[in-house]
Amino acid sequence: MTALLDVILPVFLVIGFGYVAARWLGFRDSAVDGVMHFAQGFALPLLLFASIARLDLGRAYDPGLMLSFYIGALSGFAAGFLAGRLVFARPVTDSIAFGFVGLFSNSLLLGVPITERAYGAAALEGNFAIISLHSPLFYTLGITAMELARSHGLGLSAATLVRQVLRAIFSQPLVIGILCGFAVNLLGRGLPGIVWSAVDMVTASALPAALFGLGGVLHRYRPEGDLRAILVLSLISLVLHPGITWMLGTRVFYLDDSALRSAVMTAAMAPGVNAYVFANIYGVAKRVAASTVLVATATSILSVWFWLQVLP
Repeated sequence: MTALLDVILPVFLVIGFGYVAARWLGFRDSAVDGVMHFAQGFALPLLLFASIARLDLGRAYDPGLMLSFYIGALSGFAAGFLAGRLVFARPVTDSIAFGFVGLFSNSLLLGVPITERAYGAAALEGNFAIISLHSPLFYTLGITAMELARSHGLGLSAATLVRQVLRAIFSQPLVIGILCGFAVNLLGRGLPGIVWSAVDMVTASALPAALFGLGGVLHRYRPEGDLRAILVLSLISLVLHPGITWMLGTRVFYLDDSALRSAVMTAAMAPGVNAYVFANIYGVAKRVAASTVLVATATSILSVWFWLQVLP
């Protein structure tokens, strides 16, 4: 119970502040969108840039850590896609959006602050190693699958498809921040201290602003219709993904405590708003994606508490 009160609830209270502000304090959608635009378009990419630029790449990229998390994530994508096609008889494009919901855990907005509060800032090395591949890999998979499904029968060339996928991926601010962080890290040319001071001032606001904005965005969603699909996708995200990650981390790759915590806690997060953004871009399964983000985010309070009890 102490973990619930001290670690999880403060994070969800900040989300709640955003929800209350949007619902009862007169924060219009444009104000919430402004906060989210600052967080997702600038502050969070800058946070990823700073974290990866300073990351010890040789130590952070443990193959067992990465495989434990990403095998679990890809299993979530497969489960969501198959559920869409075989259980709910949805079109291929809808089913890809279902898979993306099962794939894309909220690793940055929820995973980082909860892991930090539970285990300290030193425990975040594994989180950022996972996150450095998270958006590029998952957007590549989702966009490629969706573009292939949408272009089926249109006769588009492979080169055209590749250009569409690459344009979509490398226009993402988070991906740009990640790539810039790798560039600074690998070149070994540090930035002046005065620049790092300014970067640190902005990044200190990134997670609180993003969590607050997330609460305001969630106010717009209503868990209506398609209840069975919403529950199945929530279970995939909150149970299947972290369960597979935990099993692989403890039974196959024998991760140390720090790596296991980063892998499982990142996997245990609810789908991020990006799951809805992806569905919205393509105009498919938007209600299911939005409602799953809302329902899974609310119920993850209990599921995250469970994993905090299980982890060493």
